[in-house]
Amino acid sequence: MFFLCFLGMVFAGWRVAGHDALLHGQTAETLWAFLSSGDFAEATFENWESEFLQMGSYVVLTTFLFQKGSSESKPLNNDAPQNADPREHADDSRAPWPVRRGGIVLICYENSLVILFGVLFFASVVGHVVGGAAAYNEDQTDHGAAVITAWQYLGTSQFWFESMQNWQSEFLVISVMVIATVWLRQRGSSQSKPVAAPHTETGD
Repeated sequence: MFFLCFLGMVFAGWRVAGHDALLHGQTAETLWAFLSSGDFAEATFENWESEFLQMGSYVVLTTFLFQKGSSESKPLNNDAPQNADPREHADDSRAPWPVRRGGIVLICYENSLVILFGVLFFASVVGHVVGGAAAYNEDQTDHGAAVITAWQYLGTSQFWFESMQNWQSEFLVISVMVIATVWLRQRGSSQSKPVAAPHTETGD
């Protein structure tokens, strides 16, 4: 589904860019030129950035925040399996290697999911800034205005408008999911409580 949607974005975006070029009396760019353009990079990384921020925040916040009755929350007591100390399984041959190794390796491993999303988020921000600055400067040049650096672009309203319009939607959908699963169900889904579960039941 990702690759189908990504290809759809590529070809639809290429058509849009070509149409825009013709409206300005310019020659439509090749597919490769579009893929290497600031517009394409900005559009891609702007969206990826918000997705990684959403999931990274979700992983972090669900370690200490709870929602009574939500299937997205850990149980309200302290017996959640996610809270178990992995050091108690250092001698378990089936445990992942970092658990058996211990030390700094285990510290990194027990936070590896957040680390991954953090790295992907910041890499996407860099891609957004570089691509956005290129697209911004192309527009500036077309209108006879001064160009700016990628660092300066980070401080523009354009960058923050692009970011915030995506970030707010990500946090909205997660909030709806957390709250809606208190009362609503989807039979067969791992994201839902059992259909017959009481509304006050929290977590799995």
